[in-house]
Amino acid sequence: MPPWTFLTNHGRALLCIASDPEIRLRDIAASLGITERRAYGIVTDLSEAGYVIKEKDGRRNRYQVQTHLPLPETPDQEQAIGEVLSLMTGRAAAQRPKSRSGP
Repeated sequence: MPPWTFLTNHGRALLCIASDPEIRLRDIAASLGITERRAYGIVTDLSEAGYVIKEKDGRRNRYQVQTHLPLPETPDQEQAIGEVLSLMTGRAAAQRPKSRSGP
């Protein structure tokens, strides 16, 4: 039986991104023990759901976690994803919501 994890790969990838907004997909994949293709799919899922904004920075991507969004399991609750990330990373969630339109 394979070992179980407390968090899903999506949650673990979000933690990687929150810890290092300039992390490479290959580093996410290595950290999670998955392929780069699967890491790309997970980051795409997080981006499409609005939890991560991906910005091109030269040849690299820079990510911004939308810490104000609610946990996906409890969208009617007041608890934001940033609060959970702060607990798990030991760092304050200082990022503010970013508008997708305009400068």
